[in-house]
Order: sequence, then C-alpha cells, then structure tokens
Amino acid sequence: MKSTNMRLLALHFLRNATQPKTFYLIYILFVLLTVYAAVSGIHNHLARNDIRKSHQAKARQSWEANPDKHPHRMAHFGTFAFRVSPPLAMFDYGLESFTGNTVFLEAHRQNSVNFSDASFSTGTLRFGELSIALLLQLVLPLILIFIGFSSVAADRQNGTLKILVSQGARWFEILFGRSLGLFAIAMLFFAPVLFVMVVALAIFGDPTASSLLWLRFFLVVLGYLFFLFIVVITIIVCSTRSDTPKNALLRLLGIWLFMVVLLPKSAQAIGSYWHPTPTKLAFQSAIEKEEIQKGDSHNPDDPYYNNLRDSVLAVHNVSEVTDLPFNYSGFVMREGEKISSTLYKKHHVGLLTIYRKQNNISRLVALLNPYMAIKQLSMTFSGTDFSNYVDFQDQADDYRYALSQEMNELQMQYISPKKKSGSEGKTHVVGHEHWEEFPDFEHRPAPFISAAKEASLALVSIVLWLLLSFGLLSLTAKKASAL
Repeated sequence: MKSTNMRLLALHFLRNATQPKTFYLIYILFVLLTVYAAVSGIHNHLARNDIRKSHQAKARQSWEANPDKHPHRMAHFGTFAFRVSPPLAMFDYGLESFTGNTVFLEAHRQNSVNFSDASFSTGTLRFGELSIALLLQLVLPLILIFIGFSSVAADRQNGTLKILVSQGARWFEILFGRSLGLFAIAMLFFAPVLFVMVVALAIFGDPTASSLLWLRFFLVVLGYLFFLFIVVITIIVCSTRSDTPKNALLRLLGIWLFMVVLLPKSAQAIGSYWHPTPTKLAFQSAIEKEEIQKGDSHNPDDPYYNNLRDSVLAVHNVSEVTDLPFNYSGFVMREGEKISSTLYKKHHVGLLTIYRKQNNISRLVALLNPYMAIKQLSMTFSGTDFSNYVDFQDQADDYRYALSQEMNELQMQYISPKKKSGSEGKTHVVGHEHWEEFPDFEHRPAPFISAAKEASLALVSIVLWLLLSFGLLSLTAKKASAL
C-alpha cells in the first residue's frame, strides 16, 4: 500500500469535486446557515440566561422583602428556582426547548418544572430548530452524499477504474484515497463551524456554568470528526457496491432516511409502548393516597400524629404540648415535611426509572445507528440532555426541602410553645432578618464525570462504528471489481 497513491487519489478527488460552481454555491449557503445558526443560538442563549437570572434576583428580592411573619406562612409563600442554560447549549439545543426551566418551591408540595419554549410554540418546534448540531448531524451528511455518491460508481461506468487498476493501483488505495478526499471536503465545511464555535465559546462561554467546559467541547468536536469519517466511508463503500451512480444515490438517501427518521422514531415508540408512563393525575394521586395512609400533619386529630404527640410528651415527661421546650406545631410540620418528601422521592425515582428505561431503548439502538450515537454524545456533553434536566430537578427539590425545614426550625425555636397555636398576630411571628439568612438558590452545573458516564455508551458506539467502517472498507476493497 503506497501512501503516495492515496494522496494523489485524494487530491484528484478533491480537485474534481471543488471545480463545479455549484460546489461553491452550496458552500456559501452552508456558511451562511452556520453564521445564522451561531448568531441565533448565541442570542437565544444569552437572552434566556439574562431573563432567568433577572427573575431569580427578583424572586430573592420578593422573599427578603417579606415583613415579620410566621415561619410556616413563609414556607408556603415560597420562592422560585430557575435553571441556567449551559454554554454549549448555544450549539446544541438538545431538550432545552422541551423541558421547563422554572419551578415554584413551597412547603409540602413538589411542583413540576414549567415554562418550556415548546409550551409557547405553535407546533413548528417539533420539526427541529436550526442549530450548529443540526447542521452537522443532518445537513452536512446530505451534502457529502450528493458530492460523493458517484465517486466510484461513475468511474466504473466511464472506465477510469480499469485504467487505475491496470496501472497497479490497489483497490484499498483507491477507496481509502477517495475517502480521504471526501473527508477533506467534509473538513472544508466543518472548519467554519469549528471557528465559529471556538470564537463564540471564548467570548460568551462562562466556564463556571459548566464543569470542565473545554474538555467537553473537545470531546464533542472529536465525536463529530469520527461521525463525519463514518459517513464518508459509508458513502464510498455504497458507491463502490452500486452498479450506477443513480443506484448509489438512492441507497444512500434510503440509509439517511432510515438512520435519521425511521430508527429514532421507532426506538421512541417502542420505549413508550414497553414502558408506559403514568399520567400526572395518577402520579399525584398515588402520592396523596400513600400520604393519607401515613398521616396528615395539618389535621390535629390524625391518628399517626396523635401517637407521635403522645410519644414526644412521654420522652420529655410532660402532659401538654405547651410544656415542651419547643413549639410542637413546628415539630409536627417538620415531621410532615420529612414524610411527604420521602414519599415524593420514592415515587419520583420510580417515574425516572420508567423514563430511563425508555431512553435506554434509544441508547441501545445507538449501537446500530451512528446518528443517534453522536446526537446523544453531543447533547450529554453540551449539558442539554435528560440527565441534566433531572439534576436541576434534584437541586431544586433539595433546596425546597432545606428551606421548608429551616422555616420549621424557626417556628420550633422562636414561636413560644406557651402561646396558642396559630400564625396570625404579632405573637406568632419571627423577625424578617431571618429571611435574608437563608441563601438564595443557585443552579450548580452537573459534574463532568456524570456526563462521561451518561455518554459512555454513545462514545463506545462511535468508536465501534469507526472500526467497523474501516473493516467494511477493507472488505469492500477485496471484493471490488472494475467492471
């Protein structure tokens, strides 16, 4: 195998492919689309984060502006948590437009995350948003197909292959040389994308908003390079195995439709069919039913809390709750919050298990589909996948629980147990300076190690497909014919 021959074949293919004026028209259109996708992605990213940070600050101001008040009323007054969009979301929107970004935090209730872009759209969002990721995953492979579908099949028709083979060129040299030429064209299209991404990330990227930002970016870029090389080899192999350029084009378009449309939609449908999710009403009803069985902290005659009161009185060797060294109502609210949060977490974990089983279908199918693999890899390291959404939910609920329990502790400590239970009047309030003592919610980026674990199967799939494509190219070279 001569590297000189492969280099000459690659340069020859590159020169022939870039000679037509249509190539430059396509290239200019792609660059314009790249600029538009980058500008709109950066603008949307900055605007969303500015709005969310602004509303987070307003929610904090509203919380601190409360006057002296009963702590439990403050727990029900609640506050808001806003999710900060990670820097790489400028390029890969992932699930950002479909998952909510705001949740209201209050005592005894775990509210859902709301205000997704999809909830305000007209329905066109289901067709996808123009982003850098969409250009690399869908548009660029199509461009490479239309450039390279005739790379070998046309030379077989016009007799060029017979001349190359008769002059001593080996089939692997021919096919790999053409692959290098087509990959060089892919790099011509990828170069402006990479330039825009680096410049945008350097100027607008906030390293504190994403764990190991530049390492994530490197892995995303490396994944796309592997993906494009897999696409290139697939095109060359399909062109080699086709009798005519027309057949090669039809086969490649069929593969593209199968990989991009049919297989992903089928995987989602199968996942939803095998692992159906309960409705929101059924989910909440199951929690409320079990909570009623455990006890209602707001019902003074509840049997569970009557037994709890008797045990607390016995431990402190007193006969009335007013003789306890703390406010008993605050103690009951603390226990009720603990029980309701435990029940919610149990049912929420069960719901997430169903979602993960559904997603696992797509993750396993990614072993058969490099498009799904690069899509999962890109979303995960960009911080716009399902796992990052769940991480925000967990952070928000942990903050909600800590806030509620802090208010209960204030009630136990500062509301006199000698007073009649209640939340009205100056005798049942604490100073407003306590509201400022509790820290504001701050969305922390998910650690890099979590993203690496989540993307491990997709990364393995990309590497396996790369090795398989080389093997397929070698096998095709052994069976190829110039006639």
